Amino acid sequence: RSYLDALEAHRPKRGRRRTPESMRNRLAAIESALPGADPMGRLQLVQERMDLEAAVAAAETTVDLSELEDAFVGAAKAYGARKGISYAAWREVGVPAAILKRAGVSRGD
Repeated sequence: RSYLDALEAHRPKRGRRRTPESMRNRLAAIESALPGADPMGRLQLVQERMDLEAAVAAAETTVDLSELEDAFVGAAKAYGARKGISYAAWREVGVPAAILKRAGVSRGD
């Protein structure tokens, strides 16, 4: 599960990719806009600031997938057989073919 969670968290998103630098620039703009904002505008700016702070932290966090991959490889074949999970289902949720091969999960599974 941890491996699948990590894959999901690091899957490329649609649209333009935001860099930590561009998010920090927007955070600075929000901070300067907050004092003059009306109550509803302030509410929106505060929420945007919170979202951006979380996004910056997530963008700057690096995840070492190798340990998670090794655990996944050790469990995927048996788990997939027990739960009736096909190769195609693993691929659709983002598990690379090379990892499935290491796990012993084949297209016939």
